[in-house]
Parts: sequence; C-alpha cells; structure tokens
Amino acid sequence: MKKYLYYLCILTPIFPVNAGMITFLNNEDGHTNWQHLANWSGGVFIILLSTTAIMLFFSRRQAHQSNRALEEIRNQLEQRVLERTATLDQYNQLLKDSNRLLEGEITQHKTTTERLRSSESYIAGILSSMPLMLISLDQHGKITRWNQKTESITGISSAQALGKDLWQTYPAITITPAQISYAQTQSQATTIKHSQRGQYHFDITIYPLRDQKATGVVVLIDDVTETILAANMLIQRDKMSSMGELASTMAHDINFPLQCILKNLNQGLSNIEKLDFLKNKDGERLKLPLLDASQRGQQVLAIIDNLVDFSVSRGGKKQLGAIPSVVSDTLELACKVITSPSGLKFCDIKVEIDFEENLPQIPFFSSEMKQVLLSLFRHACYAISEVTPEKSEPLIKIKVMECYEALWVKIQHNGLGVSKEEQQFIFEPFFTNQSVSCTYDSAKRLSFSYFIITEQHKGQLAITSDLDVGTTFHIQLPLS
Repeated sequence: MKKYLYYLCILTPIFPVNAGMITFLNNEDGHTNWQHLANWSGGVFIILLSTTAIMLFFSRRQAHQSNRALEEIRNQLEQRVLERTATLDQYNQLLKDSNRLLEGEITQHKTTTERLRSSESYIAGILSSMPLMLISLDQHGKITRWNQKTESITGISSAQALGKDLWQTYPAITITPAQISYAQTQSQATTIKHSQRGQYHFDITIYPLRDQKATGVVVLIDDVTETILAANMLIQRDKMSSMGELASTMAHDINFPLQCILKNLNQGLSNIEKLDFLKNKDGERLKLPLLDASQRGQQVLAIIDNLVDFSVSRGGKKQLGAIPSVVSDTLELACKVITSPSGLKFCDIKVEIDFEENLPQIPFFSSEMKQVLLSLFRHACYAISEVTPEKSEPLIKIKVMECYEALWVKIQHNGLGVSKEEQQFIFEPFFTNQSVSCTYDSAKRLSFSYFIITEQHKGQLAITSDLDVGTTFHIQLPLS
C-alpha cells in the first residue's frame, strides 16, 4: 500500500502541468528552451528526492518502532518459553521422581508377591504332603482344603471335595457337627480317640481357626493303628515272657503236691481193692469218686507237663518239623486235658483228619504251635458243649494242605458259632468295648494264639463262623 502511495505522490504534480509544460519549454520561435527545461526538471527532481527522503524517514521510523515492538514480543515469548521450560523441567523431574518411586513400589510389590506365592506354595506343599489326613472347613461346614493323604484314604479327589459339605462328601467320617461346634465354642483344640472294630485306631484333632471373621476349623486325622498295634505287641511279648516264667513257677510249685495227691489216691485205690468187704456196691460207689479224682489229677499233671515244656522252649530257635505230627500230638494232649464246664470231654468228640500227602516240613516253635492248637481245640470243645446233642453229632474236622506257597491248617467244628461282634475282637489283646470284654469268657479269647501265629511265625490266623452252623479257624504258615 505504501508503495502505491509513493508513486502517486510523484506522479500527481506531473499530470496537471503536463499539457502546459510543452508550451513553457518552447521559445517564441517554436524551439525548445532547454534552460527552462533543465530548471524545471531539477525542481521536480528535488521535490521527488525530498519526498522520497521524507517517506524514507517515516518508513525507517515506523520500521524502528515495529522492530522494537517485535523485540519486546520476542523477549516476552522467550521469557514465556523459559518459564514454560522451567515448569516443564520441574514437572519432568517430579514425573521422574514419581516414576522412580513407582518403580520401587512395583519392584517391592513384585518381590512381596513372589514371596507370598512362594510361601503359599511351600505351605500348600507341606499341607498336601502331610502323612496325616487334613481337612479344612469353613463356618458352614464346607470343605476348603483336602490334602493328598485324605485323597488316598477316602478315594475322593480334591476337586470333588472342595466346596462341598463334609458329611455329604465323606459320610464315613466319625466326627459330628456337634464336636466341631464344641471345638469352636471352646476356642481350643479338641482331640478325639476313635477305634473301628478294634482293628483301626485314629486320633482326631479339631483345631478352631482364630483371628478370622469367618471362623472355621482344621481337622487332623492321624492313623495310629500301627503304633497301637506295636504297643500291644510289646505288651503281648511281655505277657508271654511273664506267662513263661509264671508257668514254670506254677508248674514246679504245683507238681510236687499234685504228685503226692495222686500217689495217695492210687495208694487208697490199691488198698480198697484189697479189702473184700468193699467189693460190693458200696465199695464201688466209694471207688468211683477216687477214680474220677485220679483221672482229673492226671489231666492236671498233663497240663503242668505242657506248661513246663512251653516255659522251657521259650527263647529257642525254630526247628524244621511236620505240622501233622504236631496236630496228632496236640489231639492226644487235648484228650487228656480238655473238658468243658458242662462236662463234655474232648475225647468224646468225633475228630476227622485229612492230611495232604507229601507235605513239606516247615520251621516253627513246636511247643508254641501246640499251645495254639490246644487253644483252638478248647474253643471248639466249649462251643460244641453249648449246643444240644440232639442237634448234631459233636464233630471236629482238621485239614492240613499246601496251597499258594504256604501251609494251611483248617479246624472246623459244628458247635455254637461266633457272632460278628465277637469276631471283631476275638484276636485282640485289649478290647475297646468294656462291657463286652468283661462278659466274654477268657477261654474263648485267642489273642495269645493270634500273637504266636502272626508275630512268632509271620503267618495268619483268621476265623469264619455262623451261629447256627459252626466255626472254622484258618491258619496260614509260611514254608520258610
């Protein structure tokens, strides 16, 4: 715009005088007056220069003002940039510090998380591999933990059990909701000792979970069967040792007076035979009690001799021998010493023997095996005496055979059978049911025989029975 104004100022004074300029520059003769032209041109040039100078002055002044304004704007912008840069630097430093703190917290969190995971994994591994059954319950009785031992015992996997009701999942468990509630109420561990049929023994401990809003419990079930059985076996060994010593002492203490009694009885019978006036019926009536006393004395003497034999053989070594010969010897001894409380003599019982041919000899303790067989024969005699003779003929069947790399002895009788309840503890040295234990005849207890077979000979002794049919004892003896 300024450029156009400049040219306008120059040209404006020129155009009005353009027409008269030609006339002014000519002389009277029509020729050009160059002096006038030069003067006129110099004036115009001076005016143009002056105008140009003025315009340049004002333009420079305006440009200087513009530059100053621009300089101020630039300085302001630079100041603002510096301020913004400083602010940004502060923000960046704060951000770096925050990031550094955040990274530290993240690292610490990761470390803590890893430690927690490691700790949880370690604890879970311990709980899972515990040799005890571990069951954790919430306040509603729902299962929250079910370890490997529990899985193996129950046959129920952890996936099947977790979140389920304990008693619906595992109905066979012996603890009750009332016992769980009692442990929670008392806020202390509660231990329950439980036995199943006298064969399995458990220590059940209920631990209430403390310091939790939702209270639950942890149930530990320890199978102490082996421990109790081992303890019972130790006691049984002590009993056997004591019995051996007691048998020896009693045998020696009783033997001498018994010998004297039998000697006097025999002497009395001999004297009676010599008296003629006692050979009538009155003499026979007098003689019969003496003969019975003599026979019973012989039975007692046979028992004492067996006790002496047993006590002497204690602590010896197994000897190779034939089981059939031991059975035959024990039958002969049983006929001498066994008489039931009702008066049934063992010798009055029919005995059927079935010995398999070519049976191998096996290592065993002869005297102890006789005690086992004698106890079983006594048990059979007593059971047979409890049934009426009209029901069936008293019968004992004995079979010895080789089967499954073992020697089997079966003793079967047709007397009164053994109830299922009695079968559970008949071989136990101690009975958990005190009422049954107290009323059960000691002559029917076979814990001593069971110990001899299972512990002394590493065999097996079992029973099968029916109350109306009779009982069969099964003895398994290893061949070596």
